[in-house]
Amino acid sequence: MHFTRRTVQTAAALAVLGGMLANPALAQDKPKIALVMKSLANEFFRTMEDGAKAHQKAHASEYTLVANGIKNETDTAAQIKMVEQAVAQKASAIVIAPADSKALVPAVKAAIDKGVIVINIDNQLDADALKEKNITVPFVGPDNRAGAKLVGDHLAKSLKAGDKVGIIEGVSTTFNAQQRTLGYQDAMKAANITVVGVQSGNWEIEKGNTVAAGMMREHPDLVALLAGNDSMALGAVAAVKAAGKTGKVQVVGYDNINAIKPMLADGRVLATADQYAAKQAVFGIELAQKALAAKTPQNQLPAAVKTDVVLVTKGSK
Repeated sequence: MHFTRRTVQTAAALAVLGGMLANPALAQDKPKIALVMKSLANEFFRTMEDGAKAHQKAHASEYTLVANGIKNETDTAAQIKMVEQAVAQKASAIVIAPADSKALVPAVKAAIDKGVIVINIDNQLDADALKEKNITVPFVGPDNRAGAKLVGDHLAKSLKAGDKVGIIEGVSTTFNAQQRTLGYQDAMKAANITVVGVQSGNWEIEKGNTVAAGMMREHPDLVALLAGNDSMALGAVAAVKAAGKTGKVQVVGYDNINAIKPMLADGRVLATADQYAAKQAVFGIELAQKALAAKTPQNQLPAAVKTDVVLVTKGSK
């Protein structure tokens, strides 16, 4: 049989096509999912990123993952650029832990308008801002107020009515920071404990340290500091030590990062809350996968998917 160059090319093309038909995953590009996080200086988000990457590795035939996070907790402009970049790079879905509950909404709307599925994790986008833009975005995450109340209730057991405490809040424009403060206030109010002040530590160790030190100077009779996350709790522990008040001023946090565990063990931190950082991004990714597979429109996705949050103390397993 005589083979022409055209015959060989045709046979090769048919072989490739046959392979693609035999393996549908090759017939079309896998969806690209972009994970956009807050500060990767925070161990919580590094754990979140690790969980997402492990999930993608286990499901490599199903989707590709692009994970990014900002350098510091308040760099909202950089996070907006990450969302815009994900859209420009043809991401099929974006899973976002927004640095600001309102400021990210216009970028999210622009993504949705381009046909990108958007899932919200960790810090809930502002409901009024979403309504104003006429969009809905599912929130996958825990009840932060309830989680903080668990921690506050545990602290209250070691205090007495009339005691004075301070709250170190996260970035004040974020919904989860506001909700955790409310949860702490709920617990203190129920125990008749006085909250002398609420100040932002921007979710960061250094700022948490500065706020804690200032509160103790202003209120020498302060007996506890309730930090909105474990990074700020680490800063508070250092401030308590520097003030010579270890054992006299108790500290609680939120997130159960690895760095806090030795402090739970030796009592420098009384309690924290675990909201399962490694799983949060995965839950968001899985919801995005389902939406893409079923071709579910953004406005038909569930409003919320509640995830677990539990109290963690020295005796927790």
